[in-house]
Amino acid sequence: MADATTSSITIDAAPEAVMAVIADFEAYPEWADQVKTVEVVEPGKGRAERVRFSMDAGPIKDSYTLDYDWAADDRSVSWVLVKGQIQKAQTGSYTLESAGAAGPTTVTYSLAVDLNIPMIGMLRRKAEKVIIDTALKGLKRRVERG
Repeated sequence: MADATTSSITIDAAPEAVMAVIADFEAYPEWADQVKTVEVVEPGKGRAERVRFSMDAGPIKDSYTLDYDWAADDRSVSWVLVKGQIQKAQTGSYTLESAGAAGPTTVTYSLAVDLNIPMIGMLRRKAEKVIIDTALKGLKRRVERG
């Protein structure tokens, strides 16, 4: 697996509000620009455990399924690729940190993707960075506008 690309953003909201938006997969196409469709395959107990996505992120276009692992304290979620068309591996996570119950909340997004097609490492990392930065900015807009 390739090294992860990581970035953070501060959102003016409580961690619970941020995690609620992260967990609302059906709404991703409304704020996550690269995500075109989402289907919760296994709803789980309170939070989705398996989700199918289709995305278009410039050089990376794929339909893929992820398995999610939600932390008991509701301050982080991680995922792994179950099945993809051009991805052979993906791991990622959101980690939330807040000094107080009301926020603000610092969200750190980590992502590593390996593709079935050859891609120079520099281009892969740049694509991951674009995906992460776009997702974090979209998440911030979605959470802060309520």
